[in-house]
Amino acid sequence: MIMIKNVALAEHHIALGAKMVPFAGFNMPVQYSGINDEHETVRTAVGVFDVSHMGEFILKGEKAMDLIQKISSNDVSKLYDGKIQYAYIPNETGGIVDDFLTYRIDGQTYLLVVNASNIDKDWNWISKYNTYGVDMKDISDKTSLFAIQGPKSAEALQSLTDIELAEMEYYTFKKGSFAGVDNVLVSATGYTGAGGFEIYVANEDAKKVWDAIFEAGAAYGIKPIGLGARDTLRLEMGFCLYGNDIDEKTSPFAAGLGWVTKFTSDFVNSENLKAEKENGVSQKLVGFEMLERGIPRHDYEIVDAEGNKIGRVTSGTQSPTLKKSVGLGYVDKAFAKEGTEIYISIRNQTVKAVVKKPPFVK
Repeated sequence: MIMIKNVALAEHHIALGAKMVPFAGFNMPVQYSGINDEHETVRTAVGVFDVSHMGEFILKGEKAMDLIQKISSNDVSKLYDGKIQYAYIPNETGGIVDDFLTYRIDGQTYLLVVNASNIDKDWNWISKYNTYGVDMKDISDKTSLFAIQGPKSAEALQSLTDIELAEMEYYTFKKGSFAGVDNVLVSATGYTGAGGFEIYVANEDAKKVWDAIFEAGAAYGIKPIGLGARDTLRLEMGFCLYGNDIDEKTSPFAAGLGWVTKFTSDFVNSENLKAEKENGVSQKLVGFEMLERGIPRHDYEIVDAEGNKIGRVTSGTQSPTLKKSVGLGYVDKAFAKEGTEIYISIRNQTVKAVVKKPPFVK
């Protein structure tokens, strides 16, 4: 019997008319007014996602950076206070345990933000490598996370805080008073490509902060947004989703994650990954646009003009902005060049598509 967890505001989402679905072990709002309407709201104005299912770990101590350096593909020494870094956790067999964010709070204190479906797995993995005496705290169940996304985010939120939101650089964060609550972490990050912020608050302050956000944003057409639109928004940008586009068996180089693989220090499996980088990979993750009608779904086959299998779809959707279908998938390297025609096998039909470099929406 799998226990489904609730985020702090689950009852509030139900009262708002959200359609709730089980996702990554949580009861989550998938949509409110409808995916296309919510998607459009984020692209043109401002919307709020409750993404409190995400995991948060605090790592503290003199060797905290050394531990993160060991489990992270990226170079954590490049961080400064208030800076955020994207990376993945390599496993010992060439795949990916998870992708995650590292927030440097100070030289001895870091916040790691991990995917909801991997909280326990990541915790156990990092603990296994914690031979450094680093103090680890899992604050996932005590923390709410709201992603306020869209071009009007800074204006909509500015009245709630002294932090100069419009001046914050992408992938930086500040702590301060927000909606009358002290010590709130405000992060210039998101998973939509529409700009905006992610706000970390204690569960007991979640309702107060949520209500204040909607009050402040009312004049800007603010709306609650579900996970359905989060998926269409991230796909228009070509952002990877763990479990779809990357997993325990995925090569980070095939997945296009070479840019966050830094061999400046030894990390888990770094020697093997270095060799793989030098030798090259046989397949690559590409973006593609459908040239004919049809929606590409996870695990659909990708074939060439003769019908030979050359790969598989990992994510696909109808883009609300472009009014056509887009997707991500792994293909043999010979077919990875932009402009190459490929075919998606949809219900025994081969439907034409073209390889296109994301983001699909500029």
